[in-house]
Amino acid sequence: MLKKLEDKILRRKAKIGIIGLGYVGLPLALTFVKAGFKVYGLDVDEDRVLKLGKGVSYILDTPSSEIRDAIASRRFAVTNDFMRIKEVDAVIICVPTPLYKTKEPDVSYIVSAVKNIKRYMKRGQIIVLESTTYPGTTEEVMLPVLEEGGMKEGKDFYLAFSPERIDPGNPEYDTKNTPKIIGGISKTSTDIAKLLYEQAIDAVIAVSSAKVAEMVKLLENTFRIVNIGMVNEIMLMCDRLGVNVWEVIDAAKTKPYGYMPFYPGPGVGGHCIPVDPIYLSWKARMHGFEARFIDLASQVNSEMPHYVVSKVIEGLNDHRKSLRCSTILIVGVAYKKDVKDLRESPALEIIDMLIKKGALVSYYDPYLPYLKIDGINLKSLPFNKNSFKDSDCVIIVTDHSNVDYKFIADNSKLVVDTRNVLKAIKNKSNIVRL
Repeated sequence: MLKKLEDKILRRKAKIGIIGLGYVGLPLALTFVKAGFKVYGLDVDEDRVLKLGKGVSYILDTPSSEIRDAIASRRFAVTNDFMRIKEVDAVIICVPTPLYKTKEPDVSYIVSAVKNIKRYMKRGQIIVLESTTYPGTTEEVMLPVLEEGGMKEGKDFYLAFSPERIDPGNPEYDTKNTPKIIGGISKTSTDIAKLLYEQAIDAVIAVSSAKVAEMVKLLENTFRIVNIGMVNEIMLMCDRLGVNVWEVIDAAKTKPYGYMPFYPGPGVGGHCIPVDPIYLSWKARMHGFEARFIDLASQVNSEMPHYVVSKVIEGLNDHRKSLRCSTILIVGVAYKKDVKDLRESPALEIIDMLIKKGALVSYYDPYLPYLKIDGINLKSLPFNKNSFKDSDCVIIVTDHSNVDYKFIADNSKLVVDTRNVLKAIKNKSNIVRL
């Protein structure tokens, strides 16, 4: 059975099912299609299924033309019918893993996917989890469900974890050329999953277990949240000391060793950094260990939207205006530059705080024509002189590359720059910097 599966993979005859067609699953599906595999994309979101069936992309990094080409090749089909799992040789899970309001991991999407797999699985299938989660999920949550009917991992089916590594808006690294980590429940599972991914990904690195692979992802994102938290605290310190933190960072990064630049900002957002380290912190507490660096970094970063609002109040005071009834224009609401992703965006919290304090809030974002989320219902203003001149304060929250920031500075009464995009403009009294 194993030899037959290996042969199907090497001859590109293995069929692959990918559950969850978001920022991780859709690019992965198309990468396998380009490598010559037949791929079934499975998603419970009917709107996604309909759009993809028409060749329409909802992800900025994935052109609609790629989807149309994949469908035309007859190697890509999209469905919400999980019976298709019966037809595939490999199932890859790429579903969301959010947090509950209590900051505890929500693995319900993983559990739902595994139950669907269990309902239709057959002997000889590879099952891989890519959704970021706490160490032990693959073995403790997935394995017992899949073995309920009597089938055994490493013999009747193969189970592994491979952390997703997606950086939306990155023009250099995509699914294919970003090295892939693989860790199986058994060595057999590691080897067969590695063989599968090697057909589509440039570099695949095997580790000793699924738990190690799960931990790899959390280390990567914990590294980032801790360093972002540190530089945000340095920025707060520099503000008290009257030192330009951006100049300090630019000077520090000239050192060719022992230093990596991180930058302050209005908060952290996205599908990874604000969430993934909390998974690790939660799991550590289950074992009697307090992840103090993670908790402190999360605390510092979560305060940044409040700090931005305080800078707005300070700037308005200098212009003899109060925040209440002032018109505030937010530039950029996506969680990072050059994407149309709102997940965990600090802009949403800033908008919410401003509204609660009585400000009249509007926004501009070239990628998001409307904003209807968390009780906020706004339409993007046009990018013109009137939009900026009519605002008492403009806050640059997201530094999209295709925005003329000099135009904003020249036509605004007051600008709070949280991303240092106006660093080239010196000695202008209407600019407040973090």
